[in-house]
Amino acid sequence: MCGVVGIFSQKPVAQEIYDSLIHLQHRGQDAAGILTCSKQFHLKKGIGLVRDVFDQNNMARLRGNWGLGHTRYPTAGSSDGGVEDAQPFLVHSPYGVAMAHNGNLTNYSALKEELLTKDRYHCNSGSDMEIILKAFASKMQKLDPKNSIFNNICESVEDVYKRATGAYSVVGVIAEKGMIAFRDPHGIRPLVCGMRTNPDNTKDYIFASENTMFYPLGFEFMGNVAPGEVVYINEKGEMQSRILKNEKFTPCVFEQVYLARPDSIIDNVSVYRARLRQGQNLAKKWLKKYPDILPDIVVPIPFTSNTAALSMANTLGARYTEGLYKNSFIGRTFIMPNQELRKKSVLQKLSPQVIELKDKVVMLLDDSIVRGTTSKQIVDLVKNVGAKKVYFVSACPPVKYPCFYGVDMPTKNDLIAGRMNEEEIREYINADILMYQDIEDLEEAVTRKGNHNIDHPCMACLNCKYVTEGIDKKKMEEMEATRKEERHE
Repeated sequence: MCGVVGIFSQKPVAQEIYDSLIHLQHRGQDAAGILTCSKQFHLKKGIGLVRDVFDQNNMARLRGNWGLGHTRYPTAGSSDGGVEDAQPFLVHSPYGVAMAHNGNLTNYSALKEELLTKDRYHCNSGSDMEIILKAFASKMQKLDPKNSIFNNICESVEDVYKRATGAYSVVGVIAEKGMIAFRDPHGIRPLVCGMRTNPDNTKDYIFASENTMFYPLGFEFMGNVAPGEVVYINEKGEMQSRILKNEKFTPCVFEQVYLARPDSIIDNVSVYRARLRQGQNLAKKWLKKYPDILPDIVVPIPFTSNTAALSMANTLGARYTEGLYKNSFIGRTFIMPNQELRKKSVLQKLSPQVIELKDKVVMLLDDSIVRGTTSKQIVDLVKNVGAKKVYFVSACPPVKYPCFYGVDMPTKNDLIAGRMNEEEIREYINADILMYQDIEDLEEAVTRKGNHNIDHPCMACLNCKYVTEGIDKKKMEEMEATRKEERHE
């Protein structure tokens, strides 16, 4: 769930990449990096938030009109992997290639070993971006430089598709040749594209995980990099693209539930509208299941749940109120590296509006229930300030299985729905009623509107239907064991 951006411009890009990363900060708070390209690469990356990594001095040396930016959320590699795991990554041959990506490989270990023994490429980090970059560079190195550079790029990306399994949306720069962007054949992680016309009619281009920075930077939304597509912008600013591989289009449903900002358009679906529909469908289920039970108030667990809660309250005919105040200076608890930090941050982050909650029948709506600890603390918090009853509803169905495509759900045992049934979860979180969204209703909410061409969203964390090859019970056990070891370290 990292944030990635690439800008090809007719003017220096460092400041605009920095601004873009601020808009993508919600996608990763562990590390950040910016790489720019003039006649040489200029790179700065470090641990922490964007505002902490960059200052006036290191920004001044990031010269060039092409560049990449990245905010890291750890999936592959340990959460304390250090600056070695921060992106972008670069190699100096052939030409000089730099890349940043959003996603996660399911065959990371095998491909890393293959690169070492077959391609003689050493990987110095725990990041799968380095694996993808070196697989690309290894193929590119073997191709005839007299060929069309675009054809060589396509052949190299095709080789990545053959060798790398999993989710990856990549932006890259090839020194003195231009910018590339490509997306895995299933389109699991998002990658959008925008264009800006300059006064002299030249064009600037942007590729990003979300389009949240397009309007403030003056870019117009062009659409998405398609699954299995490679896009190339040459040094003259001319764009070429080619679909290299066709698979079912299965973007991650958790982008629409939690990961993306509500003002984003992802795969031609409005995140805001999709979340409104999630709340609407959840309310219809409630009215069918509990026709004689209505709350006094519907309270979102801020901020990603606000939109669905607003819609649910409207459909139920109940009052919507922001009964929990969120301190926006505390990071997202879901992506914090360990359970103790998540527990501590809940009480730092959320304060009850006692006047709104006391003596009320409260319906709490959250986007999802992952580990369950946060949900329990919030229910207890609301009851402790005098709520009569607390109902808890989730806009997402039970999260039962780990995600291997870039969301930090490391083991089935970490997931409360992976080891408890719904009644056991209700008792654990101390709710008077617990209700989840149905899988069919979530998919309908995401796909109801928009010219999206989605075959069906990836819901592997909900239904165990992994969209890439090779994830069976044995593979899941191996990957979970690896992640447990990484967490221990």
